[in-house]
Amino acid sequence: MRSQQLAGRGFPVRHPYLDHPVPLAFAHRGGAADGLENTAAAFRRAVALGYRYLETDVHATSDGRLVAFHDATLDRVTDSGGAIGRLPWRAVRRARVAGREPLPLFEELLEEFPQARWNVDIKAEAALRPLLDLLRRTDAWDRVCVGSFSEARVARAQRLAGPRLATSLGTRGVLGLRMRSYGRGVPLDRLLGAAVRRNAVCVQVPERQSGIRVVDPLLIRAAHVRRLQVHVWTVNDPRRMAALLDLGVDGIMTDDLAALRKVLTARDSWPAE
Repeated sequence: MRSQQLAGRGFPVRHPYLDHPVPLAFAHRGGAADGLENTAAAFRRAVALGYRYLETDVHATSDGRLVAFHDATLDRVTDSGGAIGRLPWRAVRRARVAGREPLPLFEELLEEFPQARWNVDIKAEAALRPLLDLLRRTDAWDRVCVGSFSEARVARAQRLAGPRLATSLGTRGVLGLRMRSYGRGVPLDRLLGAAVRRNAVCVQVPERQSGIRVVDPLLIRAAHVRRLQVHVWTVNDPRRMAALLDLGVDGIMTDDLAALRKVLTARDSWPAE
């Protein structure tokens, strides 16, 4: 009964990536709160806690290797420096996050965590084709959802991969959905029609943007009418997690893995072991 109630909010999911009872718990960068973001060690901890959805970012090195890493440069979180896109893998692989953990290749993460599903933010244009090539080579289409702040990058990924690839809405699509949720006559065919008709499966948004509330019942209703799940990032306050779940969001991304697990467990919504 629990799975029946939670699966798909009463509508069929748009892609096998989402074929799992909601709400979904996403480990943002593997759980960035401990300072080891986007490392294999962080993802191991998340999986050990029971997380089945993992969020990461990808960049391509100058020789085309696909690295799971958020920033364009190594400077902020590693003991090295320089732009990943200008460095070969042999240089990037020597960097250590927090002086301890190496940067993983995304291919290594797919292999090490075969049961995990990945939400992947394509941070640079150079990473797009290597990612699609990897998904094609490993036949991992059902395990990955792609997003980007670049609307054009999401659209290119959709054109190149077709319906095998799950994506979130791009920024323009989110804007169109937001406007439509207010009842305004936005031409959806032009603003988000391509994404919805092809393979957008979810809306991934912050709770607020520039002080303006993004996630509310109107947005959630507009998304659900179009069979799109709503995932909210990045939520670390248990009270906000609970409030969003009460609104009916379908997934939460967090740095605080223990907090989200505790909130969902109290609601009998944590995935069964």
